[in-house]
Amino acid sequence: MSIQLGCGVDTATLDRHSVVPLYYQIQQRLLEQIRSGALKAGEPVPSEQEIAARLGVSRMTARQAVKSLCHLGVAYSQRGKGTFVSGAKLEKNFRQVLSFSEEMEARGAQPRSRVLAFKRIHPNEQVAEALHLSPAEEIIFLRRVRIADSAPLCIEATHLPARLCPKLLENFEPSGSLYRVLGERYGLQVHMADEVAEASVATGAEAKLLRIRGRSPVFRFTRTAYLHNGQPIEFVKSTYRGDRCKVVNRLTRQLEIIS
Repeated sequence: MSIQLGCGVDTATLDRHSVVPLYYQIQQRLLEQIRSGALKAGEPVPSEQEIAARLGVSRMTARQAVKSLCHLGVAYSQRGKGTFVSGAKLEKNFRQVLSFSEEMEARGAQPRSRVLAFKRIHPNEQVAEALHLSPAEEIIFLRRVRIADSAPLCIEATHLPARLCPKLLENFEPSGSLYRVLGERYGLQVHMADEVAEASVATGAEAKLLRIRGRSPVFRFTRTAYLHNGQPIEFVKSTYRGDRCKVVNRLTRQLEIIS
């Protein structure tokens, strides 16, 4: 059976007598279109309804085909909007200290944020130790879902010593670039950072915020950033979607020269 799936998608042939499941055959045809560039990053994948109607398969089969693309990381779904072709995975580079906004802008993506919390609180033991604070000192707590080109990419929880950025709650629009405001308004420039990456799985709450399935793979990053004088300025815990992110580093080997 040879049918056009939709605009920009070549004719797909299904073998209904094959032992290969129909959903997998559809998945492979769509993968061919994505890899060839016929379906480009950011473009919509044919909907379940369209696939079912045009190929004469059940909605369940069409849904399985589309979902399998998301599981492979080559597509992502947005509730109420549809499924779209993924761009290249974000490379988390350990050789540079960049904010989320700086990383996205450097890659030509449009960064946005959904603010979950922005307030003054007392630090827990881990935060107080990382920022060299006493439990009585207050911090600024900012928790956001960070978004790139309309797709949620990570959940970021930032902790800052309140005394270093007075009136930040009044002076900062929390959906914008924090590093930019720290530099321009308070003269605080991040000089270096220690960052740890761990592989994990998303909790139910995280999956809902990131629009992925529960227990999907994620990266957890813990960063402590410092000023030029060595004073800690920021402690951040981030959870990145595993299907949209990869960790990149450059390693060098020191060879002992024997004379």
